[in-house]
Amino acid sequence: MQKGNIGVTTENIFPIIKKFLYSDHEIFLRELVSNAVDATQKLKTYASKGEFKGEMGNLTIHVKVDKETITISDRGIGLTAEEIEKYINQIAFSGANDFLEKYKDDANAIIGHFGLGFYSAFMVAKKVEIVTKSYKEGAQAVKWTCDGSPEFTLEETEKADRGTDIILYIDDDCKEFLEESRIQGLLNKYCRFLAVPVAFGKKKEWKDGKQVETEEDNLINDTCPIWTKKPSELQDEDYKKFYRDLYPMSDEPLFWIHLNVDYPFNLTGVLYFPKIKSNIDLQKNKIQLYCNQVYVTDSVEGIVPDFLTLLHGVIDSPDIPLNVSRSYLQSDSNVKKISTYITKKVADRLQSIFKNDRNEFESKWDDLKIFINYGMLTQEDFYEKANKFALLKDTDGKYYTFEEYQTLIKDNQTDKEGNLIYLYATNKDDQYTYIDSAKNKGYNVLIMDGQLDVPMINMLEQKLEKSRFTRVDSDVIDRLIVKEEQKGEELAADKCEMLATVFKGQLPKVQKTEFHVETQAMGETAAPIIITQAEYMRRMKEMASIQPGMSFYGEMPDMFNLVLNSDHKLIKQVLENAESSCSEQLVPVESEIAMLKLRQSELHKAHEGKKDEEIPTSEKDELNNIDKKLEEQKNQKDSIISAYAAGNKVVHQLIDLALLQNNMLKGEALTNFVKRSIEMI
Repeated sequence: MQKGNIGVTTENIFPIIKKFLYSDHEIFLRELVSNAVDATQKLKTYASKGEFKGEMGNLTIHVKVDKETITISDRGIGLTAEEIEKYINQIAFSGANDFLEKYKDDANAIIGHFGLGFYSAFMVAKKVEIVTKSYKEGAQAVKWTCDGSPEFTLEETEKADRGTDIILYIDDDCKEFLEESRIQGLLNKYCRFLAVPVAFGKKKEWKDGKQVETEEDNLINDTCPIWTKKPSELQDEDYKKFYRDLYPMSDEPLFWIHLNVDYPFNLTGVLYFPKIKSNIDLQKNKIQLYCNQVYVTDSVEGIVPDFLTLLHGVIDSPDIPLNVSRSYLQSDSNVKKISTYITKKVADRLQSIFKNDRNEFESKWDDLKIFINYGMLTQEDFYEKANKFALLKDTDGKYYTFEEYQTLIKDNQTDKEGNLIYLYATNKDDQYTYIDSAKNKGYNVLIMDGQLDVPMINMLEQKLEKSRFTRVDSDVIDRLIVKEEQKGEELAADKCEMLATVFKGQLPKVQKTEFHVETQAMGETAAPIIITQAEYMRRMKEMASIQPGMSFYGEMPDMFNLVLNSDHKLIKQVLENAESSCSEQLVPVESEIAMLKLRQSELHKAHEGKKDEEIPTSEKDELNNIDKKLEEQKNQKDSIISAYAAGNKVVHQLIDLALLQNNMLKGEALTNFVKRSIEMI
């Protein structure tokens, strides 16, 4: 029997393994089963080259759990005493103290680098035994034992068959790993697609009302998953079945891409386009990354571009090490190439579906849209490809490419500055009246109700030459696309002021909402009142909800314009009534205002060209006094007009109808409107 010390320059190696080597203790099982797979595959290679001439027999790897131990057994190449000395006892690095200092924050980065997979066993075990026999003819079986200190023993033993058993005596603080369900879960997670069969216990069946073990091995893995096969060998149903196995609760995928490249890097896999409508973040972490069929992670940010993390499926690359770390991913050139390749492959697949079966592409557009928009917003190279097949949908449900849509609206929706105006609605029902007005003008209206449509609009305004997007309810129809200078009779300023005062005083007080009243001649057949919301401010507020740096816009009040149609007979009638009802009370007030303004004008004229210190204090005081009196008279005038308006049912009815049309009439105000409507009928 040989005794000795494991070849490290310090006794710190085991605390390092226990504490830092892996962020997650459960990875020990992946490491040990992967080692067993490697040993088995090496045997196959030697057999194919004629270096091993014996019977290979059943190569299944067995995982077994007892009361105190977990055993992983393989029938691979095994180890000789010399090989144990070389691979197990001489840990392939020196200076563990330096190593500990360097990698204390990201120890995952060094596992593969230093070949420490086997030592992950000590994260969960107080003692580890290796019982092994080499495939070489006449080899002597040996047993290696270590209790988590640098001391080990190595002795000859009896073992009937070639291969290796690794026996872990589980530590008291890791007893969870002796539960059958826990090990079954880990094998399903890490080993379900390993290239060599892995068995965990025996299959069970119901007998006499209870589950009993059969003689048949309980195989937990599919050794030839679909990404290892050629696309020509697979049917659509194979891809769909694999998707159902991976994501049992999901809807059927829209379509998929089979990746298969061996230069300048190795990459295989199948990526699926799931049905996505919203909640981007809920859909992430559905791509599983494998290295030679060994599960690595489902956090693939850095390996695939951010927008492709919305896809589901599997990618497998031996060029990405098992013990992957974020710092590694950010700096590795292979990873960057893989990312670029996947982006191109996805764009090419979408382009080919669009070209070959546009009807199918259009039928899936509403599900694909958020995914493609996300890509265009975050990846310039994806935008360059996707703008050929990305679609715009109008309120009639027709689809257009960017180029097709430009051609469609060019003649009728170009304003006097030569800008192409894209009209859009966010809700067909809520904005029906505005959409209808636009259609009556011969305009086309897009429906833009997606989660990413606001940032998309901002981007398209920068990308598309001389183009502007305007929501269909952001102004009155004649001002949405201004084609020539406004003609027509506008109301005199004093009459506009009278109307504004009549309506403004009767508008509801709504928290964080401001109304600006204006008058415009819109034709006798147009609505008497329209509520609009300026495009710029509304869009900034919408951006604030998805872009952290713009939150101050979110705090600003909603600004609405209440536009009165001075051509409409009801508005004319309100104006006439107001003038006649209020004239007697207004005459003395307006006379006083006229006198004050006259004196104010005389003083300003007298002060022209004078410096401030040259103006007598008395005249400055008089001007201040005039300003105060004007303010008082103005308030008095407003209160006279408002008192008239308060009792005018037509004014209240017109305001409430406009609010109702914009979904802004609620609660008590809605009840009052209903009562008033019944009275007026």
